[in-house]
Amino acid sequence: MSDSPIISIRDLRKVYRVGEVEVQALRGVNLDIERGEFVSIVGPSGSGKSTLFYIIGGLAPPTSGSIRIGGRDLLKMTEAQRTELRKTSVGFVFQKYNLLPTLTARDNIEIARNIAHRNGPLDRDFQEVLELLGIANRLDHKPRALSGGEQQRVAIARAIVNGPAILLADEPTGNLDTENSKVVLRLLRDLNERTGQTILMITHNPEAAEYGHRIVRMRDGQIENS
Repeated sequence: MSDSPIISIRDLRKVYRVGEVEVQALRGVNLDIERGEFVSIVGPSGSGKSTLFYIIGGLAPPTSGSIRIGGRDLLKMTEAQRTELRKTSVGFVFQKYNLLPTLTARDNIEIARNIAHRNGPLDRDFQEVLELLGIANRLDHKPRALSGGEQQRVAIARAIVNGPAILLADEPTGNLDTENSKVVLRLLRDLNERTGQTILMITHNPEAAEYGHRIVRMRDGQIENS
């Protein structure tokens, strides 16, 4: 692993206002994630883990603090630069698959390439990833013809088709049964080992968290261990 963390967070704070009440979602978070790590962030509802996820992904601004992604200061980027970062360097997998129902699995994957202005057929290396995900023979099916586990694997393929250095997964097994959850978690671990992608996974499930190299526990907007 490189000496320089791919994600470096210092004294990160996030305050929401609900009417006259201030809610402190993050209370001075400090965290380094090394290149190629698979890190699981766990904590009860309201612990701040999802807020941290959205800030790391450039989807929400913090109130104060600093965050560097690949050595770049996220808070000094323009919105256009953050959008480009999400297109090319960060992939997202959510609990809800968010597949477009009128498109085939192949088209759902390729739309991410089009957004990043990458055209042409999927390359051979990615065909191997599709085989690893177990969906190579399901690409011409629309989401309604796929199981929940297959839909989530299509969502993972879409998230990594542009070769992002970082994959952010927010409760990726939340809508899956036990067996499909294990399949998806093994796939994430295999992808991490095969491609060296940094994976940051948010989960409330202690068993799912064990698939990571390291478990970071959050409570009340703070990290209890790192």
